[in-house]
Amino acid sequence: MVTKLKKVSPTAKSGGKSASKKSAKAAAHKSSILSGSVKDSAQQIWQAGLGAFNKAQVEGSKAFEALVKEGVSFQRKTQSAAEEKINEATQKMTSMASDIGSKASGQWDKLENIFEERVAKALHKLGVPSARDIDALMARIDALNASVKKLSATKTAAKPVAKAPVAKPAAKKAPARKAPAAKKAAPQAAQPAQVNPA
Repeated sequence: MVTKLKKVSPTAKSGGKSASKKSAKAAAHKSSILSGSVKDSAQQIWQAGLGAFNKAQVEGSKAFEALVKEGVSFQRKTQSAAEEKINEATQKMTSMASDIGSKASGQWDKLENIFEERVAKALHKLGVPSARDIDALMARIDALNASVKKLSATKTAAKPVAKAPVAKPAAKKAPARKAPAAKKAAPQAAQPAQVNPA
């Protein structure tokens, strides 16, 4: 097989070359414009990123400081609220403790009184005198001692210094009658009063 070759005119050859050169130049120019715009875009994007980073850093630190301030104020509020609640709880607990203590002491007093009454009744049934009975007896003994001292003081003042001789027969009969009466009076005064246990 035989291929036919076309004859290309020298002008067609140069035109094809120049067209391809022109298109290559146009393509190169377009690519240089495109690469320039890509470079510009990349640089703008980089600068925008740097600006955003700087702004985030500045505003981030401001936001962080604002958050710290809010946290401090919130902490103070919660601490004061917690302290108030603790104080309220403490007051309630102390009032409850004092109420319970007073109730317990009141119950203890009642129990003590009941015990004392029962012991006193048992001692009374056994015939043991109470403290009140003993105090009354002591008062009566003191009164009797005072009256005995008074009587002995009056007898010593009334006695004559020298005794006159007395006739024997008359003295024997009279004192014999008076002596039993004096003996009867003396035991009554010396005897302690009987204690009534009731």
